[in-house]
Amino acid sequence: MYLLGLDIGTSSIKAALLDVETGTCKASCQSPENEMEIIAPKPGWAEQNPELWWKHACIAIKAAIGEAEIKADKIKAIGISYQMHGLVCVDKEMKALRNSIIWCDSRAVEIGKTAFREIGSEKCLSHLLNSPGNFTASKLKWVKENEPDIFNQIYKIMLPGDYIAAKLTGEIKTTESGLSEGILWDFGKSSVADLLLENYGLDKALLADIVPTFGNQGTVSGEAAALTGLTPGTTVCYRAGDQPNNAFSLNVLNPGEIAATAGTSGVVYGVSEQVKYDPQSRVNTFVHVNNNENKTRNGILLCVNGTGIMNSWIKKVAGDSLSYTQINELAATVTPGSEGLLILPFGNGAERVLGNKEAGCSIHNLNFNIHGKAHLFRAAQEGIAFALFYGIQIMQKMGVEIKVIRAGKANMFLSAVFGQTLSDISGAVIELYNTDGAQGAARGAGVGAGIYKDFKTAFAGLQKIEIITPSADTDALKEAYLSWEKELGK
Repeated sequence: MYLLGLDIGTSSIKAALLDVETGTCKASCQSPENEMEIIAPKPGWAEQNPELWWKHACIAIKAAIGEAEIKADKIKAIGISYQMHGLVCVDKEMKALRNSIIWCDSRAVEIGKTAFREIGSEKCLSHLLNSPGNFTASKLKWVKENEPDIFNQIYKIMLPGDYIAAKLTGEIKTTESGLSEGILWDFGKSSVADLLLENYGLDKALLADIVPTFGNQGTVSGEAAALTGLTPGTTVCYRAGDQPNNAFSLNVLNPGEIAATAGTSGVVYGVSEQVKYDPQSRVNTFVHVNNNENKTRNGILLCVNGTGIMNSWIKKVAGDSLSYTQINELAATVTPGSEGLLILPFGNGAERVLGNKEAGCSIHNLNFNIHGKAHLFRAAQEGIAFALFYGIQIMQKMGVEIKVIRAGKANMFLSAVFGQTLSDISGAVIELYNTDGAQGAARGAGVGAGIYKDFKTAFAGLQKIEIITPSADTDALKEAYLSWEKELGK
């Protein structure tokens, strides 16, 4: 018996098949091999074609079934993880009316600021726990104001994961957690955020019906089965945004537990039983996957847009034909602090942790007589870790205790320099596990289908593969961070 997990990422679509009996990954495939394009018609904009997500999801699913060498009817449930905050607009035929405005798009920042001011900061934060910012609801308001012909054709709006689930099942659904990530959930009333919809002049009917995060969310249609190789009638039993799902994949479900990821963007995510918010909305609060009427479980999320994408950019412009492994090895030849070279990695749209400002990426203290490629590689990775620590300090002021950080050994955490830098600067122990978002989605499907009787059973196959502890001497690195923070202040 197997479980299928899909991870609808910005760079690629991943499909993983989990063996229920052993709890181990039988196959893991992604499509495309190279990174998917982010379309930027204007500076600060970021779009992707939803049809490409579906195309590559079909390819990845078929590849995973082939790699596992199993019959599709052995797959008993499907889970979906997806890039958060995106806006997909469809007509009654479920056709996308425009490219998706994705998570790192900044065009709706001013719309969100205006709503925050008009509704009032205290009312907004006490009900939404966030500023409307440039989240999904504000992106829809932008479409209404700037593309009325498209807006008037919209039947429903969806998040990226809702769209893939709809392509699989033919049913348009969403979750409370999903609505909260779009700033469309009222925590004070435990219902759709009427106060923001009314401010934006948006009809509640544009929103999809709500289904539980874990449970029957529809079954694979005959049409989808023909395209994916799946068996018609296979149940979709779980969906969650990539960061709540990343936390879930690491068994981060209770207060005090912390998860991190560093793919295109970087995130530190802590679980709280309290309804809390940052007064400046630099970190955000969403409904966590295991929230219910009896136990409040909210996710406190710090996001830095410019993390893995910064590392990818450095590789493209300075890495020649080097692999990421070779780049990581070169970075390790340079001492902590990169001999004074500093990089601010904020080159991927407005950063919430900076108050929705577009600070841009910048390189400081470059000395032609000292610094080479290895310094650039290390300074980029240190700059990413510094940016995450900058946000961690905000989370700590909200009462989130960060002593142990769990992460999958993937993306930036494949670099010993990055992992050690984050541990040294934060003082936290970092635990790395043999999992990723697609495997987490598969485990979620097992819970939703009742194949796993509880969360403990679902994570029986999760293995800790590495522990990173803070170094004895961190003075040089901490001095570099203070210089980095000073440059950011400018």
